[in-house]
Amino acid sequence: MYVGIPKERRPFEYRVGLPPAGVRLFAEHDHPVYVERGAGEGAGFSDDDYIQAGATIAYSLEEVYGRADLVLKFARPTKEELEMMHPGQAVAGFLHLAAARQDKIDRMLRLEITAIAYEQVEEENGYRPILTPLSQIGGRMAMQVAARLLQNDHGGRGILLGGVAGVPSAEVVILGAGNVGTTAAEAFTAAGAHITILDVDLRRLQQVQARVHAPLVTMLSTPHNIGRAVAYADVLVGAVLVPGQRAPIVVTRQMVAAMKPRSIIIDMSIDQGGCVETSRPTTYASPTYEEEGVIHFCVPNVSGVLGRTATHALYSGAYPYLLAIAEQGLEAAIANVPALEQGLNIYKGEAKHLKRLGHPGGIHS
Repeated sequence: MYVGIPKERRPFEYRVGLPPAGVRLFAEHDHPVYVERGAGEGAGFSDDDYIQAGATIAYSLEEVYGRADLVLKFARPTKEELEMMHPGQAVAGFLHLAAARQDKIDRMLRLEITAIAYEQVEEENGYRPILTPLSQIGGRMAMQVAARLLQNDHGGRGILLGGVAGVPSAEVVILGAGNVGTTAAEAFTAAGAHITILDVDLRRLQQVQARVHAPLVTMLSTPHNIGRAVAYADVLVGAVLVPGQRAPIVVTRQMVAAMKPRSIIIDMSIDQGGCVETSRPTTYASPTYEEEGVIHFCVPNVSGVLGRTATHALYSGAYPYLLAIAEQGLEAAIANVPALEQGLNIYKGEAKHLKRLGHPGGIHS
């Protein structure tokens, strides 16, 4: 089995689909690995690092895709990459196909591609080992982003997250008590902000209450409660995820219009289409825009600028599954590892664990 590691093409994407340690894993099991020149630079890995691990350096994207049976990426393939894919090829990464354009999915189906979405690899107990560490990074980054955007020089209301004596702290509302939301709650409380967190699952609210060692408000996520909480938020963090589906829109334009002027929306669900009606994808070149008087931050690859940390986090979570692929081959690993099978979005041209393909609110990139 030939393995290909292309350089990521999306703007401000410094992560890479496999570090040198992963190359060594495949090389030790006699799988040739082709790494595109410079693919690991953003994460701090040189071509020599990959060569020493057993890789062969490819000097073009075409060579990587032309040789590879299995392409290991971080983010969803771009249009350019999809055009280079050949029939029967396999690709794995954070694909978020539920929010992709229908024409991209159609091409993968026609080519009988096998597509493994890391974000949907799930153990029997519901744990998502590859997604979780990246979600935790995103949750912590939400606090960093919010602190900066609240400053006047970034268009914000001039509020310190933690306040000072005699001055209240910022009101932060988090929608979703999963890994992103819970980690964000921990980060924001550590900074001294006042937290309200909402979720449809009461058990999750109980868990986050027990885990966060600071006072916080928990609410059941209903349209009425969301509307109430959004209205007083200085910062709104959208952290809603439905695996294999486009994120549901839970914050309407009318709710956004009722928010405080120059408050902040950080839509961490944007890689699955976004959970706020006024959200649209941005990049770090121009990460924010104003809609209804509210500042929106909607960067899908939010951890893309933490190339080294995110790449190591990906490999840590994916290691058991990559090992299974290296030892057994892709077909046998899919058949023998149920968690890996749960990550299949497309298997030899057949749509699998994927719903609402090509939703009109999807990410058009």
